[in-house]
Amino acid sequence: MRKIALPADGLEALYGAHDANLKHIGSLLNVDIRTQGSELIVQGKPADEERAQRIFEQLRLLMNEGYTLANGDVKTAAQLLIEDADVDLRDYFLRGGARQGQGPGTRRRVNPKSVNQRKYLDAIDQFDIVFGVGPAGTGKTYLAMAQAVSYLVAKKVSRIILARPAVEAGERLGFLPGDLQEKINPYLRPLYDALFDMMDAERAGRLIERGVIEVAPIAFMRGRTLNDAFVILDEAQNTTSEQMKMFLTRLGFGSKAVVTGDITQIDLPNARMSGLVEALKIVRDVEGIGFVFFDDKDVVRHRLVQQIVKAYEASSNGARPNGS
Repeated sequence: MRKIALPADGLEALYGAHDANLKHIGSLLNVDIRTQGSELIVQGKPADEERAQRIFEQLRLLMNEGYTLANGDVKTAAQLLIEDADVDLRDYFLRGGARQGQGPGTRRRVNPKSVNQRKYLDAIDQFDIVFGVGPAGTGKTYLAMAQAVSYLVAKKVSRIILARPAVEAGERLGFLPGDLQEKINPYLRPLYDALFDMMDAERAGRLIERGVIEVAPIAFMRGRTLNDAFVILDEAQNTTSEQMKMFLTRLGFGSKAVVTGDITQIDLPNARMSGLVEALKIVRDVEGIGFVFFDDKDVVRHRLVQQIVKAYEASSNGARPNGS
């Protein structure tokens, strides 16, 4: 049995509604956790008790340094420390948040919620071209957008360019109603959604009008050189070989490019080779390019999304999920 002393302030957020966070950690580590005032009593196998103690001691350090726990932070912290016992939570909740700090017109602070998400943010800082590859809900586009806004606010770049291939689930632009812009907008909507989540909509609208932020299909990139820009290519698994080569060779001086995609969700017609799949093979040994691969443990949407990702992976591997 171990007793863990905690600060009296902030216990409600630490414990969660009806002690949900304590129950979650207890379930993860197979320990029994009880409260006694501002102390926790943890019972289980010695190794599991030690892991629980490490989680709560790091959370206590965060709280002592003035960090206010938000909804989901405790579960995120537990997952991070279970994945990597040497993780320092301050890298995720203090330094990471400060690096993407809220500048004028920005709406929220974004913290990585997994080891791979931290690697992704570090890679974007370190490399001029980064590939972020993995399933839905792992934060590939969202974190790239957060970095782009952060770089723009800090004047590290002078503009943001967000691009997507106009191919989705076998549909073609010609079948959609309206003029060209109206046909294109549905494909770009997820990029607008992520942008407006990061930045005040009115300010984002002004920047779009001035061309400081540009949202466009990848086909509109041909013939351009992108200097002093933060460029995000989303849903890159649906680029053709020609489009991917064209995009990667657009990068100019003072620019960064982030390429995101899920190679299990390719919607190109006629079984065409995905530009993302091909690029991962061709440029994997090029110095100065970063690669981060996400998996189901990085999914930060509803808990069922993680289970759905795992179920599809099991199905594609010819296995049945959960032994059923």
